[in-house]
Amino acid sequence: MELTKAQYERIAPLLPKQRGNVTLPNLQVLNAVLSVAEHGCKWRGLPERFGHWHTIYTRMNRWSKNG
Repeated sequence: MELTKAQYERIAPLLPKQRGNVTLPNLQVLNAVLSVAEHGCKWRGLPERFGHWHTIYTRMNRWSKNG
């Protein structure tokens, strides 16, 4: 399960703005979070195609803390 670009564009205004030197776009991070939720894997088990697991976890955790 992954979001398409069109689906992402519909929810993008609801997400926090990317700031600083960001290497991963929000779409890629969302798809990684969905993958963890769908497969029930640990963050360290996230496939490499999504990027480094710790980067994705950190951003998701920041979003969560900020509501």
